[in-house]
Amino acid sequence: MEENCYNIPKEKFAFVQQDAELGDVKLTTKSTSYMQDAFSRFAKNRGSVVCFIIILLLALYAFFAPIFSPYSMSDKDGYYAYVTPKSLFFSRLGFWDGGRKLEVNSTTYQYLSAIPGAVMKSYGAVEKEVAKRKQTWYSLKVDSYARVGYVKMLLTSDEWDNARTWEKESGRQLFYPIIDQDKVQFQPYKNDMNAWFLTDAKGLAVTDGEGKLKDIYLADPASPDGLAYYISRMKGSQYETRVLYSEWYYYKNGRQPSFLFGTDMSGYDIFTRLAHGARLSLALSLLVSAINLFLGIVIGALEGYYGGAFDLFFERVKDIIYEVPTQVTMVLFQLYLAKKLGPIVALFFAFIFYGWIGVSSMVRAQFYRFKGQDYVNASRTLGAGDFRLIFRHILPNAAGFIITASVLRIPSVIFSEANLTYLGIVNLDSDAMTSVGTMLNSAKDALASYPHTVFFPGAFISLLLVCFNEFGNGLRDAFNPTLRGAEE
Repeated sequence: MEENCYNIPKEKFAFVQQDAELGDVKLTTKSTSYMQDAFSRFAKNRGSVVCFIIILLLALYAFFAPIFSPYSMSDKDGYYAYVTPKSLFFSRLGFWDGGRKLEVNSTTYQYLSAIPGAVMKSYGAVEKEVAKRKQTWYSLKVDSYARVGYVKMLLTSDEWDNARTWEKESGRQLFYPIIDQDKVQFQPYKNDMNAWFLTDAKGLAVTDGEGKLKDIYLADPASPDGLAYYISRMKGSQYETRVLYSEWYYYKNGRQPSFLFGTDMSGYDIFTRLAHGARLSLALSLLVSAINLFLGIVIGALEGYYGGAFDLFFERVKDIIYEVPTQVTMVLFQLYLAKKLGPIVALFFAFIFYGWIGVSSMVRAQFYRFKGQDYVNASRTLGAGDFRLIFRHILPNAAGFIITASVLRIPSVIFSEANLTYLGIVNLDSDAMTSVGTMLNSAKDALASYPHTVFFPGAFISLLLVCFNEFGNGLRDAFNPTLRGAEE
């Protein structure tokens, strides 16, 4: 067998590359840069991409919602305080219509039924025993806008004449007969413009033989229908009138009231105020994060690369700053700096005072990790300077951690600002300014009765924080060179 192995005929052999020139094969595919590779792998992370889209939508809402909203930042209407969310389009479909479900007793049911459009739907009545007495309770859906009903309006003679002229031209009724307060029997109904019907001393309505309510309007023999529509005050220069507020609103604004996210305790439009507050929070967090990122990278890189006395000095500075309680520092900035520069500027400097420390510590750790690697030593041996070693060899390998830190700085600032304003340490509440935390602070007492005042600011900041965290994790994985080429 062994002898046969060495006796192979020559004709069995052939030269593979007898006349060919050997050399490297030219690459036929397009080269991929570091950034292209990172974004390509980021696009494969569906969760991070979805979160990025949500962040983008929230940012678009913050910057463009006030432009398209019919209400401004300072618009408020005390009569429409705490009205529930309403969309004129979806209200035609039976939802998002400004309604509230309530259970009321007979007295309240009669009161609401006397207001035009207040009762949207009745779900029936049940007998309940309250204080050892059986009472009838009604389950209703009440229109929080129409619930305002009639209000007293003091007008000048010119305003009265202009409104009367509009009534005739538009065919819509603004003014209704004045209530004779001497005929009001139920004391809680005194000076209530919606209590236009006769009641007994307990507040129950007195009806006629046909079951209809009896009115208690003030008579005026000079009026065409014998009823008074105004009371002259200030020697005829002022008129006390009774108007249906929904019609008065339409007369003054040319549209029906519709607040997409409802209103707060002052009658501010939550949709517009939340957008302005989000705009302030996002702008502040982006600016603070950019400055903290710059300071953190510079100081952390110098600490980690050079070490020695420079590293020791800044580590002790960071230890001292860390020992100062955050809340105490924020209070001191607000007490002294806010008086001269305003609360936002004071908040800005307070965030920078602490914010760079976390980034610098992370960058420092990455430099200590990578500066002794073989590829760094080889580059140094070939004559690379400190600048090239820092920015061309070490920082790119730490990019994943740095990008994650920079992205997560944004929700951290937003959350800190929301905490400070929610706790009342920083006050940003005014006609021209607000924040998400301020809105949550002003709405916390209304959570049980009017949950929409807390839901929308709370949902916004919760969604923003969750999405930023997932987005930051996706960027970290995409920019980490050690994961390049790993199987997804």
